[in-house]
Amino acid sequence: MRALRLLIVLAAFAPAAPAQAQTGAQRALEAAAATPEVRRERAARERTYLRAYREPERRLWRVSLFQAGRPSREVAQVRVDDRGRVVEAWTGVKLEWPMARGYPGAFGRGVNTPWIWAGLSLLFVLPFLRGPPRMLHLDLAVLLAFGLSYAAFNAAELGISVPSVYPLLAYLLARMLWVAWRPPPAPPRLRTSAAFLLGALFFLLGVRVALNLTGNVIDVGYASIIGADRIAHGDPLYGTFPEPVEHGDTYGPVAYAAYVPFELLFPWTGEWDGLAAGHAAALAFDLGCLALCWRLGGVLLAYLWAAYPFTLLVSASGANDALVTLLILAALLAAARPAARGVLMGLAALTKLAPLVLAPLMVGRSLAGAAALLLTVAVLILPFDQGTLIERTLEFQAQRDSPFSIWQGAAAAQAVVQVAALVLALALAFVPRRRDRARVAALAAAVLIAVQIGADHWFYTYLVWFAPLVWIALLSPAAAPARSPRPAAAATPG
Repeated sequence: MRALRLLIVLAAFAPAAPAQAQTGAQRALEAAAATPEVRRERAARERTYLRAYREPERRLWRVSLFQAGRPSREVAQVRVDDRGRVVEAWTGVKLEWPMARGYPGAFGRGVNTPWIWAGLSLLFVLPFLRGPPRMLHLDLAVLLAFGLSYAAFNAAELGISVPSVYPLLAYLLARMLWVAWRPPPAPPRLRTSAAFLLGALFFLLGVRVALNLTGNVIDVGYASIIGADRIAHGDPLYGTFPEPVEHGDTYGPVAYAAYVPFELLFPWTGEWDGLAAGHAAALAFDLGCLALCWRLGGVLLAYLWAAYPFTLLVSASGANDALVTLLILAALLAAARPAARGVLMGLAALTKLAPLVLAPLMVGRSLAGAAALLLTVAVLILPFDQGTLIERTLEFQAQRDSPFSIWQGAAAAQAVVQVAALVLALALAFVPRRRDRARVAALAAAVLIAVQIGADHWFYTYLVWFAPLVWIALLSPAAAPARSPRPAAAATPG
């Protein structure tokens, strides 16, 4: 009798797991089919079908609507929980670009906390909250106003976040060109003392380290680690990246070579996991930029780097954009050494291609600088197959279609902006003749902003490329290396 009962129990429960899975999949398919997104896509297309896939780590079902063809194309995606409730549904741009979906903390995690962002913004402007309103106050407000656009991005409101960036960039472009030809008056005395700036800087350093270590590493950082692993093991760099970053080889070889020491220290496991090498590299580039800011403009400039929310966003996201800034600031510091400037410009151009437009300004008509730049580029690209390198970098960037730009469907207008940016960059090889550090910084910022305005893809991490140059241009009288023995010097920038 007991044996019979045991057989009945086994017969009842043996097929339960497959049946439950089948029931869960069917429930997910039915829930997805009822969503407005799927119904709209089905009405607009012929020969569509649904497929359900289990995501056990998230305890969700992913249901994809495909357009039949060779190959089939996913046109909608829905995630459903085990109770049949729709968690999210995506079509169009948000299907193709997961970063456009507004996932909380997708970039930098904790840095997106409103009170952290607001606190950093307040600290950023605090030294200048003294005296009547000035153009400097408007300039700083514009630099912080990108945060409003970023908030819209985090809310998945691309219709607000994307176009709202361009008036801000256009203002900064015009302002930097104006400042280059008519340097601003000396900024007012600061509200804060040098001792406060130094103490706040050490506090902010601790915050940056903590948020870097508790942040994440986004796709560009992950791709940089994969490239470093390829270089370290002598494997082909271009055309061999795995999913989901199969186009992660779109950067120059320096972007990957710079990560090699960190990848050797924290070897890549082959998975998109914690990526300690990405955290370490982003933090090292961040601290390097801070050190160069100190060297170029004293404690005030270093403080501004530490307090500006977008520099922290780069570090906490494990992005590689601070590497570009590091090389540009180093080139600015090497003003009296043409060959060094040429080498640094070559390295920057082979990190991300856009900084190459700074070569006419930074190198100018110096034969030593031009020779150093060309030699650097030639030596660094020599080990790679030139056809594959061009295909995976220049050609991919030229054909890139991104929703993070206002130029979709406006190719003619975009071409005008791009040509104007190129003309500006080339003209700076010849004018102006008088070039102090502040003027070069203003013109470098203007060129980078002009190129970013005309780019096919723009993101908030690109702000760090030019933000320190803007600060140097605006605060140049205060950023001078000379120190005054007068007591008031402690209360003035620098």
